Amino acid sequence: MQKPNEYDNKRKKTLRWGYLFTGVALCVFVMFLTRIIILQNTNVQEIKDDYINKNYREATLKAARGNLFASDGSILATTVMRYDIYLDFKTMKDTVYTNNIGSLTDSLSRMFGKSRGEFRKKFDEQRKKKNQYYTLAKGLDFDQYDRIRKFPIFKKGKNKGGFIVDRNYKRELATSEIGAGTIGMDEGEHKAGLEGAFSKYLKGTDGKRLEQRINSSQWKPIDFWKVQEPVDGEDVYTTLDLRIQDIAHSALQKQLINFEAKHGTVIVMEVETGKVRAMVNLRRDDDGEYVDSYNYAIKDNIEPGSTFKTISLLAAMDDGFIDENTTVDVGNGVWVYAKQRISDGHGGGIYDISDVLAKSSNVGSAKLITKYYSDNPQIFLNHLKRWKLFDKMNIELPGITKPRFVTPENKRWNPAALASLAYGYASNINLLQLATFYNGVANGGKMLKPLFIDKIMKDGKVMYSAKPEVMVDKMASEKAIKMMTHALTKAVEKGTGKSIFTPNLKMAGKTGTARFEYWLPGPMKYRASFAGFYPADNPKYTCYVMISEPNTAKGFYGGTVSAPVFKEIAGKTFLKTPQNIEKEMLVNNKVDLNKMVEPNVKVAVNNKQMPNVVGLIGKNVIPQLENLGYRVDYKGVGRITQQFPLEGTSISKNQRIYLSLQN
Repeated sequence: MQKPNEYDNKRKKTLRWGYLFTGVALCVFVMFLTRIIILQNTNVQEIKDDYINKNYREATLKAARGNLFASDGSILATTVMRYDIYLDFKTMKDTVYTNNIGSLTDSLSRMFGKSRGEFRKKFDEQRKKKNQYYTLAKGLDFDQYDRIRKFPIFKKGKNKGGFIVDRNYKRELATSEIGAGTIGMDEGEHKAGLEGAFSKYLKGTDGKRLEQRINSSQWKPIDFWKVQEPVDGEDVYTTLDLRIQDIAHSALQKQLINFEAKHGTVIVMEVETGKVRAMVNLRRDDDGEYVDSYNYAIKDNIEPGSTFKTISLLAAMDDGFIDENTTVDVGNGVWVYAKQRISDGHGGGIYDISDVLAKSSNVGSAKLITKYYSDNPQIFLNHLKRWKLFDKMNIELPGITKPRFVTPENKRWNPAALASLAYGYASNINLLQLATFYNGVANGGKMLKPLFIDKIMKDGKVMYSAKPEVMVDKMASEKAIKMMTHALTKAVEKGTGKSIFTPNLKMAGKTGTARFEYWLPGPMKYRASFAGFYPADNPKYTCYVMISEPNTAKGFYGGTVSAPVFKEIAGKTFLKTPQNIEKEMLVNNKVDLNKMVEPNVKVAVNNKQMPNVVGLIGKNVIPQLENLGYRVDYKGVGRITQQFPLEGTSISKNQRIYLSLQN
């Protein structure tokens, strides 16, 4: 018989071995379980690598790009939905296919103009192959898609009818009045025009979906994985005014044709806001047609020539070196300064300061600027810097150039360079920057940033509204601005711009005739310009016109080539109503002012040209236009106050006519 102490010791020893065995067994189990988990995870990863990644992919769902509008709400560019149709023959049930294939091929034959047999043969072949992603049609519009999805078999949908729809977006220009060069594009790294400028608002946020591999080159969207829907872009309202744009386009195109010029540009800015109401760039293509495909207004730096005299002489006016009583002797119109021959090519004698601008005297400008700034040209250049003429403009449109000037730091600098600057050489600057300067003078010396955006909207709500942005609060003294305005007004009334003078609309402006590539052999090349604002006594708009390489046999001076474009734009944009349109401005259009106010006048569209309906009663005119087959959009009631297209514009039956009415 064991003693109690011996029994207890033996029991404790047995328990210790039991605990030890259990602990070892537990450790082995944990290690085994851990290994299984590791192996399982490894297999999942291998399966993912070997199967999932090879048979499925995450695809992008493109967001719908927002619409691009003119300031009045007319669409410039819009995103339209296009539908691609694919067929999954593997999911089509045998009975559904057999019982309905005849009527389906009948419907497809009528829609696409192909024979029933052609469709039947192709479908039978694809069904035999069990093709799960056969391409039936691409790029259908909504009406076509809505029609085809109701066809036999297809109307049963994706799971029973094998009908797969892939929706895509396509960007389309909604108007021909503003060309592709101005509207531009966004192709990733390559951006241009308004589309490129406002892409961050327009583009939206793309979504995602899962796609399954069908074969080596085809992927099919699948539904069992959650789709991340795209967020569509915002709508951008630009500052462009379609009416003014059309007027500017027509006036420029007509003059380019008349003078057989290579290209031309027009910029129209609203004085008190800086909003760009029109920007037209036209160049002659290989077929002799004038197209908008390159934005000369911002992408080309040029030597501006005599339109720069306004800038150089305003500096001297602001410094108090010259005033209304200042005179300069231009001699016989030829002056040699620092071994450089400067000539006017016309007249001579003693000029006052307004004569220097009115007669566009190179000699007068050069004599005045060198007289006061030759000892310290930096004082003169500081004016240009203060007016931001040395800076690259901070605007939304991509591709704008930075101005270049010959300065004392430049290797090309010499005493004659200052004289050249005075009348618009030894400098390179884009037209938008020059137009902005003139707009500052028109605005009483407050220079505003050119604006291309009015507002941004999303789902009917205004997300952003643009306000005028001041670049230079006070360009020069009030006296200097008034003096310059008077001189520019005189240039139109009695100077090189007198060909466009009219007593019913006071205009201020400066002609420019600049030679370029003058160092190369061959015929002389010219750029003809006119820059100014109207009405001169209460400016509403600033306009810069440049026409490059006109046929010199027909004319090349700014007053002859470009100034008439300015006059036509001024007359048609400012003088809106029949009551204040100057009769001589309407001679070419043969408008009968008496007919315009007749309540029941018959509207006739002759030679497919838009008639003048301004002043007529809308309820009499609109039905007549609609009965002639034209689409009419109108706002308001009463008499027609504005029309688009303008009188004389070629119109087709599918073109929309916009009318504004007011009692």
